[in-house]
Parts: sequence; C-alpha cells; structure tokens
Amino acid sequence: MQISDKKISVITVTKNSGKYIEKALSSVITQTYKNIELIVIDGCSTDNTLEIIRKYESNIDTWISEPDGGIAEAMNKGVELATGDYLVFINSDDYLLDDDVLQRASAHLQSNRDIYIFKVLFLYPDGRKASSLIYSFGILTNYKMGSCHQGQLISRDLLEELGKLDETLKINFDYDFILRAYRSGASSQSVDMTLSVMRQVGISSRRDWVGFKQRYDEERLVHFKNCPDYFWHVLYRLYWIIYIPYRYVRYGMIYLNSKYIKNKTIKSLQ
Repeated sequence: MQISDKKISVITVTKNSGKYIEKALSSVITQTYKNIELIVIDGCSTDNTLEIIRKYESNIDTWISEPDGGIAEAMNKGVELATGDYLVFINSDDYLLDDDVLQRASAHLQSNRDIYIFKVLFLYPDGRKASSLIYSFGILTNYKMGSCHQGQLISRDLLEELGKLDETLKINFDYDFILRAYRSGASSQSVDMTLSVMRQVGISSRRDWVGFKQRYDEERLVHFKNCPDYFWHVLYRLYWIIYIPYRYVRYGMIYLNSKYIKNKTIKSLQ
C-alpha cells in the first residue's frame, strides 16, 4: 500500500509519570514515519517527569505544564494545540509498538475514514501480554467502545465537529466520544494490526470490584446521556438491570478461581 503523507499528531498527557514517560516519548521520537508532531501535556508533575520532558525538549513540538482537572481536560488541551490530519493519544503509561508502526498505519489513511481502529497490546505488571479486540462502528458500539483510544487514529475534523471530550467523566470520556461519533454517522475502519502497548497500571485498568463498578457507573451515564430516543432509554434500563448483576457474579467467579489457583500453587511449593 502507498504510504500516506498525512500528518499525525501524537498527544501524550502525563502527571508524575517519571517511571514510564521516557519510553512513551522515545517510542514517538524514533518513528520512521516523519510527518509527526509530538505534543505533551503535563499536569504540574512534582516527580522527575519534567526533567525527562526537558531531556527530549528538542524532539517535542509543543509541551506545557499547568494544572488541569483530569485526563479528559489534558487531552482537550492537546487537541487544541494539534495541527495534524489525524490524532492519537499515547499517554505516559503507553508506548507505540515499534519504530515503524506509524509508517505501516499511515498506509491505511488513504481511504479518509473519520476513525481508524487498531489493536492494542495490554501489558500487565506481572509481564503477561494480551491483545485487544477491535470493532469498527456497528450495533455493539451502542453498548461498548470496542477499542482503546491508544489504538485510534481520529480525524481532527471529526474532533472539531463533535466538540471536546466530556471533562466531567474520569474514565469513559473516550467511549462517550466514540458513541457520539457513531450516532453522528462518522465512518470507521478496523485494521488488523497492533498500534501501541498499554500498560495495565492506570485508573481504567483496576481489576477490583470497586474499579469495575466505577467504570460501569460511568458507562451507564454515557449511555443515558446519549440516548437518541425513548426506545433506547427503555433498552438501556433493561440492559443495566441485567448487566450489573451478571458482571458481579462473573467477577466473583474470576476472583474465587484466581484465589484457588494461587492457593494451589502455594501448596505445591511447600
């Protein structure tokens, strides 16, 4: 496929991410695809994050460090500064898969879709890796995002058309945007390749029930916020009556199974 000449803006938001941000920045700086701009939005870090940002300052197109109200607000600041045809959010805990990945991804931009959806590789603290599923827009988008923002190349025109990410949301602001995009008739294309690596260390990666419940509560809020009519309002009410108990039971089974495996492993080592 022919390589696109479209400009890609990589937006990295960070706060006190000295442990990981150097990997995030270097993964962008070493890309073989050169029509890239790197924008870094820092929320007034107090660790060594700013020291690392200044280390790579000559390779960063724009960076700011100022207070913000959370990840969505920081991302919105990045969007306002971006000049690329397509934008991707590679946060400080994440990094691009390899040096050629944007070169390969750019070859798909010729079809001028609003959003290109790529796979993301989940990296767990214990070293385990798992590939995400990807779905282009369809009926499932009414219920789940079906992708991660670390794997989405989003048209700047679409972001300008739909407006800012919802800064009142702490976790599901990306799904809120995707649902609005889907309902507006935006076009999408899923691409069977991995774009980035997402460390399972952030707020959206919590595996305890409190973390799950926080995500589900915001997901439910997104559903009802974007209800197009009474039919969907009723459908969502039925969905959530069933879904939360189902997830709670499933979480309990996963927890008990992991505890059993852990105890069995300990006994076998004794």
